[in-house]
Amino acid sequence: MTEHRSDVFAYANTIVEHDAQLDPIFATGSGIIDYDEFLPDFSPDATAKHLAATREHCDRLDTLSASDEIDRIALAVMRERLETRRGLLESGESERLFSVLTSPLSEIRQVFELMSHESDEERSIISTRLEKVRSALESWRPTLEGLANSDRLASRRHVLGVADQAATYATGTYARFAKTVTANLDDDGRLVRAANDADAACGELSAWLRDELAPRANERDFCGIDRYRVWSQSFTGAVLDFDELYKWGYADLRRINARMWEIANTLVPGATSLVEVADHLDHDPSRFIDGTDELLRRLISFTQGAIEKLDGVHFDIDPRIRFCDARLAPEGSAAAPYYIPPSEDLSRPGTTWFPTLGATTFSWWSDASTWYHEGVPGHHLQCATSILEADRQSRFHRLEAWTSGYGEGWALYAERLMDELGFFDDLGEEMGFLAGQALRAARVMVDIGMHLQLPAPDDLGELADLGDCSGRVWTPEMAVAVLEERAIQSHEMSVSEVERYLGLPAQAISYKVGERVWMRSREEARHRLGDDFSLKRFHAHALALGPMGLDPFEDEMRGWRGE
Repeated sequence: MTEHRSDVFAYANTIVEHDAQLDPIFATGSGIIDYDEFLPDFSPDATAKHLAATREHCDRLDTLSASDEIDRIALAVMRERLETRRGLLESGESERLFSVLTSPLSEIRQVFELMSHESDEERSIISTRLEKVRSALESWRPTLEGLANSDRLASRRHVLGVADQAATYATGTYARFAKTVTANLDDDGRLVRAANDADAACGELSAWLRDELAPRANERDFCGIDRYRVWSQSFTGAVLDFDELYKWGYADLRRINARMWEIANTLVPGATSLVEVADHLDHDPSRFIDGTDELLRRLISFTQGAIEKLDGVHFDIDPRIRFCDARLAPEGSAAAPYYIPPSEDLSRPGTTWFPTLGATTFSWWSDASTWYHEGVPGHHLQCATSILEADRQSRFHRLEAWTSGYGEGWALYAERLMDELGFFDDLGEEMGFLAGQALRAARVMVDIGMHLQLPAPDDLGELADLGDCSGRVWTPEMAVAVLEERAIQSHEMSVSEVERYLGLPAQAISYKVGERVWMRSREEARHRLGDDFSLKRFHAHALALGPMGLDPFEDEMRGWRGE
C-alpha cells in the first residue's frame, strides 16, 4: 500500500525530494533536515543540472493521469510552475537576476537564522555548513563571469548593491551569529573559525564584485517588454495587459491619495503635503516603541490579538498555527519586513522578520497594517494553512507552488479586509494602511513605467526638485520621488524599494494585481451566490485550494458553489 494517495502525489513528493537535494537552502526553509549541513552550488554546471531535472519532470508529468479533482489540481499546478521554471532556466533568466533583495549572498546568510542550535549535534551541523560558505560563494563567480562575457549581467547598481551588502556581512555578521549560537557555552573554536572565514569570504566577494565585475556591468536598469513578460508570468501566473494595468495603477493611486488627504486635513489641518502628515505621526510620542525587545513583544502580541478577534468569526484557525513568531532581520537586509513560513512538520513556527536598519525607536502607526499583511490574516494564515492541507495539496503544491501574485495578493487583500472590518479605527493607523496601499498602487505604475520605458501620466505634476514630470520617461529618481510624496515612504525606504523593482522586474506589480483578483473573485462569488455567500467559507475554500498562478486560481474560484 503506497503512502501517497495517488501516483500524482507520489511524483510530487519525488520532485520535492530532488529539489531539496539540489538546493539545500530550499530544504532547510521547508524543514527537510537531511541537507542542513550543505549549501547549494551556484555554478553554471548546477544550473544545467536544474534544467535537466526540470525537463525530466515536465516529461514525466505528461505520463500521469488525474484520478479525481484533487489530482487534477495538483497536476495542473505542477505543470504550470515547472513549465515556467523551465522557461526561466532555458532563457538564462533564472541566473541573470540578482540584487540586494535576493542573491546567493543573502540566501546563504538568511538560512542560518532558520537553523536550530540547542544541541551539540545541531551546532556541529551549523559549523559544517559555515565551513561551506566560502566555496558556495566562490561557485557563484563563474556564473557571474559568464553573464558578464555575454553582456547579460545585471546592471552596475545591482552589482555594487550586492558588493555593499557583502561588505556589511564582512564586518562580522557571521561572527555575531556564532556568538548567539555559543552563548552561555564554552567557546566553540571550530564554529568561531568557520564563522570568521565566512565573514572573510564575504569581504573577498565584495572586493571582487566592486573591483572586477562592476566595471564590466552596464548602466541599463530597465529590462524591456520581452523579459518583463517572462517575469510577469513567473511572478503572477497570469497573462497581463500592461497598458491597462499601467493606467489602472495610476487611477488607484489617485483614489487612495484622495482618502489620505481627507485624513491629513483632520490630523494636521492646513498641511501642505502628505509628507508633513507622516512627519507629524513619526514624531508623536504616543506612537513610539522604545527598544527592539519591546518591538518584538508588540509584533507578537499584535498578531495574537488579531487571531483572537478573527478566529471563529471570519476564519477558523487551526490551534497548531495560532502562534506566529517575530524576529529581527539579519544585518544588510532590504528595508521591507518579510515572512518565512513554518517548517513542514510545524516544529519551526512561521516567522515575521523586521529589519531595524540600525534604529532603536519605532513609530507604530505605519506598521500595524504591515503586520496584518505579514502575520494574520496575511502570509502566516495563508502559508501555514497550506502546510496543514496535505490531504488536498500535494507536497510540491504546498512547498513549491507559491506565486507572488497569489501570495502577496492575498496578504494585500488581508490588509484591505481588516480595513473593511473596521480594524483601523485610529486615523494614524488608517493612514499607515493607506500609505501601504499607495505604495503598492504606485509600484504598478513605476515598475511598468521604468522597465518598459513609458512616459509618465500627463497630469503627474511636479515631483520633489525634479520639476514637472508629466509625460517624461520614467527614471529611478522619478520613482523614488513618487514613493516619497504620494506613498509617504521614507527616502531610505523609497530608494530600497526602487532598487528592488529594478532587480526583480514585474515582482512589484504582483501585489496589486493579486489583490485585484482576490477582490474580483470574492465579489463574483457574492453576486453568484447571493444570500448563500459566506465570507468565512469563501476564505476557507480559497486558502485550502492552495497557491497557484492567478489565472488558474481565478478559474477555480469561478467554479466554487459556496460549500
